Amino acid sequence: MSHCVFVQIRCAPGTTYQVADAIALREIHSELYSTSGEYDLLLKLYIPEGEDVGHYINENVASVENVQRTLTTMTFRAF
Repeated sequence: MSHCVFVQIRCAPGTTYQVADAIALREIHSELYSTSGEYDLLLKLYIPEGEDVGHYINENVASVENVQRTLTTMTFRAF
């Protein structure tokens, strides 16, 4: 079973659309939104079974050119 996480992404000024396009081309996301506030994008993705969450995000999201910072929110099945 894959693990759902949300990643907020801060982009270099003026590069939000380029970052969003680069993430979309990687085809790793379930949903990708533009947001206002401290972060520019909100990414919902499912980490494949057996993958380390930190490594997966570093390799597939944080490594995208012009990504300055990410904030990951893990989800847990509570109900």
